[in-house]
Amino acid sequence: MSQQNATNVVVIGGGYAGTTAANHLRLRADVNITLVNPRPRFVERIRLHQHVAGNYDATVDYGSLLGEGVSLVVDNAERIDTAARKVRLASGEALDYDYVVYAVGSTGVAPSAVPGASEYAYPIGELEYAQRLRTALDELHPDAAVTVVGAGLTGIETAAELAEQGHAVTLVCGGALAPTMSEPGRRSTAKWLTKHGVTVLDGPDTVVTEVTSGSVLLASGRRLLSSLTIWTAGFGVPELAARSGLRTDKLGRLLTDETLTSIDDARVVAAGDAAAPSGRPLRMSCQAAGPLGAQAANTVLSRIAGTPPAGIDQAFVGSCVSLGRRAATVQLARKDDTSVNYYIGGRLGASLKEAICKGTVWGIRREARKPGSTIWFKGGKRPEQPAVAAKVVTKQ
Repeated sequence: MSQQNATNVVVIGGGYAGTTAANHLRLRADVNITLVNPRPRFVERIRLHQHVAGNYDATVDYGSLLGEGVSLVVDNAERIDTAARKVRLASGEALDYDYVVYAVGSTGVAPSAVPGASEYAYPIGELEYAQRLRTALDELHPDAAVTVVGAGLTGIETAAELAEQGHAVTLVCGGALAPTMSEPGRRSTAKWLTKHGVTVLDGPDTVVTEVTSGSVLLASGRRLLSSLTIWTAGFGVPELAARSGLRTDKLGRLLTDETLTSIDDARVVAAGDAAAPSGRPLRMSCQAAGPLGAQAANTVLSRIAGTPPAGIDQAFVGSCVSLGRRAATVQLARKDDTSVNYYIGGRLGASLKEAICKGTVWGIRREARKPGSTIWFKGGKRPEQPAVAAKVVTKQ
């Protein structure tokens, strides 16, 4: 129930960053917290490849993730009206706010710049896309050719999951396989894919230049038969910030200072994939999203208390990619996210990967039970610059 004379905070986006931020804000009792999300259930985005394969649901009831007092509004945010301090919703409703936590996440869509991609390729980056793809796979002949475009972590996981189920999969890299991994980690991953029947096409001439209903054309001029094409190359972000008149980077992420505060309005604080602190965003990942959600909440809490907010302090420890259900590659990295020549593979890697996936949801639940409990690795190098003195927009 809302409290009178309390501070109203609207969190836009109920992913890893937004859900963590909403729970973390409960460190103060005098804050009304509203979480706006287009779906009534939390999506475990890092498991969508499993959802496609039919071995995992990939959604969680918000009732088990949100702390007492956090109100969930199932709707789409259409615009942040900074002058009136209202979040305008698709339903026509509007939410008053004192602060907004902008945690809209990222999207993975097939690009319109590649002829036929948006018409014939299946993206996988959101629940609805994954559900649509799962239906298409169920209708596919078992021997039909499946092409996965993009050899980052999502592409590899999708190709591996489907190959383990017996699909004939070609992984078109458009460059190097697993470019963020070390050479040993990449070799191990490639070995598993080859052993399990995945045809890996890498190199600059494997960039996809056209998609049709039954084929994929590469930059080399080679055309591959493809009964089903899955697009995992690249990420974008929702356009809410730009629609709201807030400055963004080229991809559309909200530009902030090192405290995650919008450079245009001190009442708007960003977290997760849609934030670009100092124009140097962290890697899009749940590894960064949850901690950024907690740090964004800390910025808001500092402003409510009238104290200077701290700059972000976050480091990476590596990345991991599942290879079906019984293997994975866990690539270790320095604090700045550059890979080292050490990885953990095989069944041990799979156990670690599963523990990490379970741990993300466990961490959100723990924050709901005990606000302030989120922990993360610190010490990552960030630009040495002061916070931007963004203006505080008051109601007209």
